[in-house]
Amino acid sequence: MQPRRTPPPAPPGGPRAAAPMPALLLLLLPLLLAVRGAAAGSAGSEDPGWRPDPARQPGLLLQAARAALHFFNSRAASPSALRAVSAVQRGRAWVNSKKERKVDLVFTTERYNPEEGEERMGKCSARVVFRNEKPRPAVNVTCTRFIEKSKRQQEDYLLYKHMKQLKTPLDVVSIPDSHGHIDPSLRPIWELAFLGGSYVMWEKTTQVSHYYMAQLSSLKQWKTNDNAIDFDYTVLLHEFPTQEIIPCRIHLVWYPGKPLKVKYHCHGLQTPEEASGIEEGSAVAPTELSNF
Repeated sequence: MQPRRTPPPAPPGGPRAAAPMPALLLLLLPLLLAVRGAAAGSAGSEDPGWRPDPARQPGLLLQAARAALHFFNSRAASPSALRAVSAVQRGRAWVNSKKERKVDLVFTTERYNPEEGEERMGKCSARVVFRNEKPRPAVNVTCTRFIEKSKRQQEDYLLYKHMKQLKTPLDVVSIPDSHGHIDPSLRPIWELAFLGGSYVMWEKTTQVSHYYMAQLSSLKQWKTNDNAIDFDYTVLLHEFPTQEIIPCRIHLVWYPGKPLKVKYHCHGLQTPEEASGIEEGSAVAPTELSNF
């Protein structure tokens, strides 16, 4: 029988055999948290029902940018500060079991009718949710300052004052004319009408269809007892990808610095609930205009 050996004495300061494990965990904890955060970021939402869209349609990011900017233009309600999409810088898309698509993106914009020599570019970030093939996507959009507030207010007020002082209310046949030309004196009227058109185009946009305002016709300004500008007009919307031309009759009430009031009815192949709408200035989808 082998004699039992005496275990070696413990090192000074007490036993340290269990120390490496907690120390290792502490060292690995930041790495584990980083991996977990990356996984959460790839999901794109705290809602587990969303997953990265593996079959994102070509042009979905641009489609989302158009919808967000139509929404922004109609909410800003400033004809002197209309924006147009310049380019999409980056974006991601997710899909859920209902085939709804959520898009987060950043895109640049330019002034709709820039003046020579002025700074044209701006930037917007947005989240747009397309409800399958249904119109009226949900939009949350933030845009950087694009034009100085004082300049925007001054230009809007000059247009307002001009329209209010007309001895005979406007009665315009067609903008642009048959040659595609917009008289400079009518450009502010086109841009004011474009605000109402932006609201309609946002409401009618889906995952696969978008619109351009091709022509403004039959504009009739009404004399009112209050301070607002009140007029009716018809726009021709060019629908893509069908290439259809859809006439929409719009009633617009505008006062500088106040929300738009829009009523409209469009003719076409849409169902009745898709063909008409009303906007009385209340926010029907979240937006952020504080940096406008």
